[in-house]
Amino acid sequence: MAANSSIGHAQRTGGGHGILEWGGRRGKMPKHSAGLLLYRQSSGSLEVFLIHPGGPYWAKKDKGAWAIPKGEYERGEDPLAAAKREFQEETGFTAEGEFLDLGSIRQVSGKIVAAWAFEGNCDAAALVSNTCSIEWPPHSGRSLEIPEVDQGQWFRITKARKYIRRDQELLLDRLQAALS
Repeated sequence: MAANSSIGHAQRTGGGHGILEWGGRRGKMPKHSAGLLLYRQSSGSLEVFLIHPGGPYWAKKDKGAWAIPKGEYERGEDPLAAAKREFQEETGFTAEGEFLDLGSIRQVSGKIVAAWAFEGNCDAAALVSNTCSIEWPPHSGRSLEIPEVDQGQWFRITKARKYIRRDQELLLDRLQAALS
């Protein structure tokens, strides 16, 4: 994989919440995201590539803050195509190869994440993320441009369990089971 120097600016905005009615009550439909878990074998050990979110909220958070590159997709959009797009936007790397379906997980927020794994390699130091605008400090009315991802890192699978978001740890289990 090579870094893509053409990665530019992508602004994310809120909205787009679907409304679902059930039992006479109105509620929000869960958001859907798709992501990729890059893995490699290094010195006989399984390693996974995780990303750390950018911005002031995440600046001092480490264990439990890392995640797979992922992002939301629209109804009717192919989730795997969206996962590849989000991987490139958040890392600058192109995802190629065979993709192993890891199924879906539900995050604590209620968001449903479809995930695939693929084998490959990249130089974590060459990561180039897109940017997004956030309101910071919260409720201040001020806008701050931040990288969506501030770093990527390779983790041995046992160490990855300490750093990945708890609600994504099941993806590591599924990867290990699929490779056994």
